[in-house]
Amino acid sequence: MDVPNYYEFLQISPNAEAETIHRVYKFLAARLHPDNPETGDADKFFLLKEAYDVLSHPTRRAKYDAGQDKDVPPPDPLSDSIDFMDQLDGELNRRLGVLALLYIQRRTNPTHPEVSLAEIELKMGFPRDYLEFTMWYLQKKTYITGADNARYTLSAEGVDFVELQRSNIPVLNKLLTSGSEPASATPKRASESSGERRKPIIVPHPEAPLVERRVNTRDRRASSTDRRGK
Repeated sequence: MDVPNYYEFLQISPNAEAETIHRVYKFLAARLHPDNPETGDADKFFLLKEAYDVLSHPTRRAKYDAGQDKDVPPPDPLSDSIDFMDQLDGELNRRLGVLALLYIQRRTNPTHPEVSLAEIELKMGFPRDYLEFTMWYLQKKTYITGADNARYTLSAEGVDFVELQRSNIPVLNKLLTSGSEPASATPKRASESSGERRKPIIVPHPEAPLVERRVNTRDRRASSTDRRGK
């Protein structure tokens, strides 16, 4: 029976320190606990406990590391399950993908929340040329900040957006979930990930429909005036 890759499941480096392992465990335990009505998953929670029991114990971890195949390929890129190349939805998904990666890094490693452009390119699975407009936009919206060494960090505004919109945007929720588990063996397009209608990254103003009703009301009043004039 194959032994799961605990490092891949926790999305941490094989060289991660005990403090990092504990912090990631607490974060994922709250999300995957069966009592969590939104993201609870009993099977994944059991695997999480199993991974933590091994990696948090020095002797067990050393034995586990010795039995691991050092040539295990990296996790599948997010592009295997999310459409980043569609003409319109692809750009919106790229923005969500970057926000999800930076959010996971910020939550699991708050002392080192930066992610390099090269790492974003690798995890998302397409050339960085397609990220230029995406990174410019997210910086202008102040959702992310960038340093001269091409390392990016999620801002407080970005955290607010991710946490407020996660339940409204199925692709964002899928990206956040896939950031803590191996990619699905059966990839699906973003539009197939949920029965809900695709929602843009910028939510329209909620009062917009009221303007249309007021316009119609003015038209009716104008029609009434014309009839009285006759």
